[in-house]
Amino acid sequence: MDLQLTHKLALVTGSTAGIGLAIARRLAAEGAEVVITGRTEGRIEEARRAILAETPQAVVRGVAVDFGKAEEVTQLLRAVPTVDILVNNVGIFEPKPFAEITDEDWLRFFEVNVLSGVRLSRQYFPLMLAKNWGRILFISSESALQIPQEMIHYGTTKTAQLGVARGLAELTAGTGVTVNSVLPGPTSSEGVDEFIRKMAADGKSKEEAEHDFFQNDRPTSLLKRFITTDEVANMVAYLASPLAAATNGASVRVDGGVIRSIG
Repeated sequence: MDLQLTHKLALVTGSTAGIGLAIARRLAAEGAEVVITGRTEGRIEEARRAILAETPQAVVRGVAVDFGKAEEVTQLLRAVPTVDILVNNVGIFEPKPFAEITDEDWLRFFEVNVLSGVRLSRQYFPLMLAKNWGRILFISSESALQIPQEMIHYGTTKTAQLGVARGLAELTAGTGVTVNSVLPGPTSSEGVDEFIRKMAADGKSKEEAEHDFFQNDRPTSLLKRFITTDEVANMVAYLASPLAAATNGASVRVDGGVIRSIG
């Protein structure tokens, strides 16, 4: 299937590893020009080389930015003043008992997980409306709908992303711009792999640790395994394409069936 992304300019935040890198790789393979971001030039160069190794003809560049610092986001916007596709993927998470989550923790999570996308959309969204085409995607989480008791601050920011995305979508009526959210379930990424390694260190094999996780922590999963980053990226690439014009204001699940509701 041709996703018709050739020469579209895409910015993917938090894209030196995990879901973000998989999204950048897939968009580049589909012919999009891709801007990746990370906190260091070294990680950006590693990611760029990984993309070019798979797609030698890809046009990919990077900008180092800490999304917890507004001034660095402003610098990114100067370096990349307009895009066709914005993928708000950058995010942080940290298991922590609710009573121990400080005001500083709450503000840090909102700064990175929510305000990063708000700040970028504030510049790019009006430009997309002016040219009557564009795609904004927020990479949220199934935790937006099923707030994890061990990460209430994280889940709350993921819910906030859904609100921002839906509100922006309401402003696109009658245009060629769409704004959607993607809700991955438990996904095999650097953070999850480290979590499983720690469980395996308690005498369990990696396979046993993964089985126990879905048996005890995510029993509603129908997939019964971690989702791959490529499986998430496939959905994002479709939603970023002209083919997905009729999908707007949606929260699209790539959750392996973890969410039981049908609404």
